[in-house]
Amino acid sequence: MELGVLKEPETESRVSLLPQEVQRLLKQGWNVWVEHDAGVRSAIPDQQYGEAGAQVADRTTVLQKSTVLLAIHPLADTDHLRSEHVLIGVYNPWSQREWIAQLQERNVTVFSLDLIPRISRAQTMDVLSSMSTLAGYKAVLLAASHFPKIFPMMMTAAGTIRPATVFVLGAGVAGLQAIATARRLGAQVQAFDVRPEVKEEVESLGASFIDIHELTAQSVGGYAAEQSEEFHRKEQEILADYLRKADVIITTALTVGRKAPVLLPKSLVEQLQPGTVIVDLAAAAGGNCELSVPDQVVTHQHVTIFAPTNLPATIPHTASQMYGRNIANFLKLLWQDGSLNLNFEDPIIRDTCVLHQGNIISPIVQGIVQQTAG
Repeated sequence: MELGVLKEPETESRVSLLPQEVQRLLKQGWNVWVEHDAGVRSAIPDQQYGEAGAQVADRTTVLQKSTVLLAIHPLADTDHLRSEHVLIGVYNPWSQREWIAQLQERNVTVFSLDLIPRISRAQTMDVLSSMSTLAGYKAVLLAASHFPKIFPMMMTAAGTIRPATVFVLGAGVAGLQAIATARRLGAQVQAFDVRPEVKEEVESLGASFIDIHELTAQSVGGYAAEQSEEFHRKEQEILADYLRKADVIITTALTVGRKAPVLLPKSLVEQLQPGTVIVDLAAAAGGNCELSVPDQVVTHQHVTIFAPTNLPATIPHTASQMYGRNIANFLKLLWQDGSLNLNFEDPIIRDTCVLHQGNIISPIVQGIVQQTAG
């Protein structure tokens, strides 16, 4: 089976596979084609792919030779896709309706790994968890590099410097990594999540969990369930006292397939301490901060707000390494006895398959389409 690794758009520095994963896939029986300079922004020259056993070629050749195509982002050149193509990436299907419709007309099979179910068997393929881990880590480094004070407590001849206070909103994968990173840097950390079951994880990392009985909600598939506007209004009011005392605020609150809840309205931002840094990791979904502007830095009344939409791409080699391992594990599931295994009885294959033979397969995407039509 022919597998193609495509170069990403100029705005993306990651690549779907590193050479070590190419070697692993060759042993499984894949033939791997890599587009020229696909890994250059991850510090991987073509030579390393060639040494690993891949065939390096121009984009047209890779598209012609390959059946399975790896591309993290939606392809702009859909005219080159054929009905036998199987496309695998992270396509955010709820915001790519037109693109999906184009591929539906061409009968292309599409797998979107942001739909991986939160089950134990799928953990090694969980792209969102891998990238969220890196986003949580890098968010704290971003905040620390722009916060006008240091994070750790220091006892110096010039006096004692108190540690910074970091508040993390949302204790999912990104939030937990943000907590761990902030603690390693010496900050005092507080965290809040509507799911009380994460309290033990937060405290195991050395942070204080803000346990508010009125603000609890069940999780759905490992994620916090969507809440009402009234719930979020109450959340803003109760958390305001804690946030006003924070030096750094990392927000990670997301509901899959929905607009991110606004937890930091403009009125609250204006009450924060001068010098406070906010890193809004929900910016790609609309943002947890009302003043967030995707991929821009906003300063409002001495508060700095970062709204990055792709922090993993700022550490491209590690991000590509983790992403590639997730992809290789997913391909192992698809590759059975020398051919593609499109067994839609398997919840991992079913849930991640956006399109096959012109039909929408994923129940999640089906639900989104029906809700939109309604």
